[in-house]
Amino acid sequence: MKLRVDQLEGQLKKQLAPVYIISGDEPFQVSQCCDQVRQYARAAGFSERHVYHVENNFDWGDFLATANSLSLFAEKQILEIRMPSGKPGDAGSKAFMEYTSHLSPDNLLLLITDRLDSTQQKAKWFQTLEKVGNFVAIWPVESAQLPSWLGQRLHSDGYRATPEALSLVAERVEGNLLAASQELEKLKLLAKDQTIDEETVRNSVADSARYDVYQLIDTALAGNTRQCTRILGVLKGEGLEPPIILWALAREIRLLSQLSRSLSRGLALDLAIDQSAKAMGFNAFLLKRRKGLLNKAITRHSERDFRAMLNASGNVDRCIKGIEKGNVWDQLLSLTLYLSGLPPMAVIR
Repeated sequence: MKLRVDQLEGQLKKQLAPVYIISGDEPFQVSQCCDQVRQYARAAGFSERHVYHVENNFDWGDFLATANSLSLFAEKQILEIRMPSGKPGDAGSKAFMEYTSHLSPDNLLLLITDRLDSTQQKAKWFQTLEKVGNFVAIWPVESAQLPSWLGQRLHSDGYRATPEALSLVAERVEGNLLAASQELEKLKLLAKDQTIDEETVRNSVADSARYDVYQLIDTALAGNTRQCTRILGVLKGEGLEPPIILWALAREIRLLSQLSRSLSRGLALDLAIDQSAKAMGFNAFLLKRRKGLLNKAITRHSERDFRAMLNASGNVDRCIKGIEKGNVWDQLLSLTLYLSGLPPMAVIR
């Protein structure tokens, strides 16, 4: 059975399944789901726990031996397999098939993996495990969903927060659910009459947002100048090297310049993306998923603008190398804001 994260506890309350597959790339939610399974398993008498880390040359025989070693008076046991790759190999596949053919009520298998794609979910070993157990697929909480996620967590503990407070918390911890959970615990201590308002958040919540250079690029393409400034400040504070940011900006600007040139010649955007992806080494499928953002930037700027941005990129590069004088971070901010839509004379000097 396939379950959402919010369905797991309800299923655990009804009946403990012999197998649980917890899969996803969001560490906090993966950890919470695993803790829930362990908690209900311990309450059901599974007092022993064996943890296996699947790496190269992992001995699947050891796992099977433990699973089959129970005597009449042995304790119930959790067999926890951590397999980030989601690829057990031939030996692991056979081990899972053998395990499920001799299920014991004294064993509970907890399999933890990174996100499993559709091909991995069609594998025989996976489908065999899923038939006798539960599969929890965990997806990252998107920015637009984060206030609701925060509100639900507070509500489950008997607290409420104003929409403004939830939006502010979401803004300050975006992309970092562990920090979000920690901040909620702190806010609950400060809440008046079980209610959290915007003032409480402003006085309490640290800026724990976690970003990467690709989010900076997409935010610039979307034209959100305020958020660009914030993300670049976070990246600077985290110690990301300027050449990495410049590389990402220049690469994106070269792509936009080529797309703009192709569109001016009458090509449709999809075809222009296909041609540019092939010429520049991009993945056309991934570019088309960002087509809306790319189109916004191309509509906002002329081909001449993109050439000016590339010239500005060269200036930043020379500044990084010490050939020219200037504040590298100021210049990176200027270039990013130009891409996001500010007039060039306001940001490029």
